[in-house]
Amino acid sequence: MSDPIFENARLISIYDAFDGQRFDLEHYVAIAEELNAQSVLDIGCGTGCFAHILAAKGLDVIGVEPAQASLDAARKKPNSNQIQWILGDPTCLPDLAVDMAVMTENVAQVFLTEDSWVDAITGIKKALKPTGHIVFEVRDPSQQAWLKWTREQTYQRIEIPDVGFVQGWCELTNISDGLVSFRWTYVFEADGQTLTSCSTLRFREKEEIISSLKKTGYTIKDIRDAPDRPKLEFVFIASAS
Repeated sequence: MSDPIFENARLISIYDAFDGQRFDLEHYVAIAEELNAQSVLDIGCGTGCFAHILAAKGLDVIGVEPAQASLDAARKKPNSNQIQWILGDPTCLPDLAVDMAVMTENVAQVFLTEDSWVDAITGIKKALKPTGHIVFEVRDPSQQAWLKWTREQTYQRIEIPDVGFVQGWCELTNISDGLVSFRWTYVFEADGQTLTSCSTLRFREKEEIISSLKKTGYTIKDIRDAPDRPKLEFVFIASAS
């Protein structure tokens, strides 16, 4: 089951506004160009921001998302008919052969157990061409990003067209064995409704990820810094063979 923020229609209506400008996506577009990728599998595509950017550049794009409400929002955006949309996750993909598979933002960290993570990257590998690549980012646990997940440091009040002013903030709720849980709260000023969404991410050490990629048959090509969050994340690039 997906987190409420990805499934609740009212939360989806404000998701892009609170997600802000996705400067990180420019980095992934550049990697696609670097790898000469003509077809891209966007895992956990959400409301389709990255998928639409790639499609506008003429790439063949497949967006995969387990939350129906998010996928519905992605399909409503202009030129969505240029993109193939799949409701599901990496373990239930049809027969595909793409040049590159991508997991942006926190997608690679939503797989909480080692088994679910290995199943995910194994499913992705099956969807890649022999010359294809997997590209994803994870937060560096040593930087303890969760220390900034407080109301004081995350509070925003945004005016959203057709919605009105919405207040939103994040609060850390639990840390245990690499699992970090947090809660987002949103207040819709138009009618006073308050909605919350609880999430958990797995913070894996770099060596854990290297080991899992090698175990599933990938060859690691590069581990880079994330330009939008310097010294806070790892960006992995690995080939399918």
